[in-house]
Amino acid sequence: MLPKTHITIAAAATVVVTAAILMSPSSEVEAKRMSYSLDLEGNTVKQSAPAATSPAAETAKPDAKDAAPVENKTQVTVQDTTEDTSPALDWQEHKIRSGETLSSLFRDAGFNDGIMLKVIHGDGEAEKLQRLYAGETIAFATDSEGELAAIELKRSLLETLRISRTDDGFQGETIVREPEARPAFASGVIDGSLYIAARDAGMSDRLAMELAGIFGWDIDFVYDVRKGDQFEVVYEELYLDGEKFDTGRILSARFVNRGEENIALLYTDSNGDSDYYAPDGASMRKAFLRTPINARVSSPFNKQRRHPVLDVVRPHEGTDYAAPPGTPIKAAGNGRVHFAGWKGGYGRTVILSHGDNIDTLYAHMSRLGKGIRNGARVKQGETIGYVGSSGMVTGPHLHYEFHVNGVARNSRTIDLPDASPVPKPELARFRQFADQQIAQFEVYRDGNQQLALARDD
Repeated sequence: MLPKTHITIAAAATVVVTAAILMSPSSEVEAKRMSYSLDLEGNTVKQSAPAATSPAAETAKPDAKDAAPVENKTQVTVQDTTEDTSPALDWQEHKIRSGETLSSLFRDAGFNDGIMLKVIHGDGEAEKLQRLYAGETIAFATDSEGELAAIELKRSLLETLRISRTDDGFQGETIVREPEARPAFASGVIDGSLYIAARDAGMSDRLAMELAGIFGWDIDFVYDVRKGDQFEVVYEELYLDGEKFDTGRILSARFVNRGEENIALLYTDSNGDSDYYAPDGASMRKAFLRTPINARVSSPFNKQRRHPVLDVVRPHEGTDYAAPPGTPIKAAGNGRVHFAGWKGGYGRTVILSHGDNIDTLYAHMSRLGKGIRNGARVKQGETIGYVGSSGMVTGPHLHYEFHVNGVARNSRTIDLPDASPVPKPELARFRQFADQQIAQFEVYRDGNQQLALARDD
C-alpha cells in the first residue's frame, strides 16, 4: 500500500503530462506556423516558416536526423507577386458638344435611360453628373459582359467626377488634383498699352487683367498710363506631372506710373484670408471700385454738358462708358439693391445703397444680373447687369453715377475710402513678409539681367 500523499502526486503528474500532450501542436501544424518581420530598409516582408505544406511535400522531407541544422533566426524574403485580378474595363471617351444631353450621351454609349436614372440616383455625388458643360470629357467603362462599370466626367485637368458600380448600386465622388505652384517672374516697359507689354513679357491676358485690377483703385489704365511706365510681376506657374498647364495668382507686383512706384503684395493672414496690401500694410483695395466696367470713357462728368438727344444744356451727373452690348457691369462696392427696374430716360437701372450716405447708379442696361432685385445684397465686383441701350440714349453704354448725401460727385476724381488694412496683431508678421517679398524683386531682376547678358554673348 502506498501512502495517500504519493498517490495524489502521481495523479497530478498524470494530468499535467496528458494536458501537455493534448496541447502540443503536431508537426503539420508546426509547419504551417509563420512569423513575419518588416525589413525597413528594403521595404519587404520576411517570412521565417517553410514554404511547403502540401502532403507531397511532407512525404519528400528527409528524416530529422539527416536534415541540415536550421538556425532559428533564418528569414526568407517574400516577393510580392500578387497580380491584379480585377477584370479589365473597356473605356469609350467622348467630348461633350453644345446641345448634347446626358440622355443622348448614354444612348450613344449603348445604355438606356433606365441605366442613366440608376446612375444619377446613386450614392455620394453621382447626381452631379446631370450638370454638363460643353468642352468637358465624359468616358464610359464596360466590363467583360458589356455592363456599365464606371463613368468619369473630366471637368478640367484638376477636377474629375468618378462614378463606380458597387454591390449596392452606383457611388460617385469628385477627385480634385492639387497642382504644383512654382514662382515665375515677368517685367516690361509700356510702349503702347499694358496688355501689349504684358504679352511681350510672356504674361497671359488674364494675368494682365489681374494686374490692372490690383492697381485699378489708384491707377486708371485707360487715361493714367504713360509710355515708359514699368512693371514687375511675380506670379504662379501651375504644373501637373512636371508639365506646365496654366498660371495661377499674382504673388507680388510693382508698377511705376509717371515715376511713382506702387507695390502690391499678396498676404495671407493667420485666419487664412488673402488680400493685396501695400508695403505699409494699407489695403490695395478701396471700399469702391474706381470704375465698374472695363471700358473707355465716352462722356465724362460735366455739369454744363449739352444733352445729345434733347440738344439742351443739362448737367451730366455721371460718367458714360462705351462698351459692346452684353458687357458685364460690376457693383462698385458692397451694398444693398435700393432700386432695380425701369427708370424713365435712364432705362433699365440699378441703384445700390452702400451706407455712409453713399449710393451708386447704373443705367441703360440691356438686362439685370441674376438675383438682382430690390432688397438683395451684393458684393463688390459682383455682376449686377449688362451694357445695353435702354432709355433715352443714342448707342449702347453704361451711365454711372456716384452720390454722397444725395449729391452727384465725379466718381473718377473723388477720394475713395480705403478697405481695411492689415490687422494690428498681424503687422509684425506682415512687415517681415513684406521685406522678403520686396527683396525678391531684386533677386529676379538681377537674374534676368544675367540671363540677358549670357544671351548677348
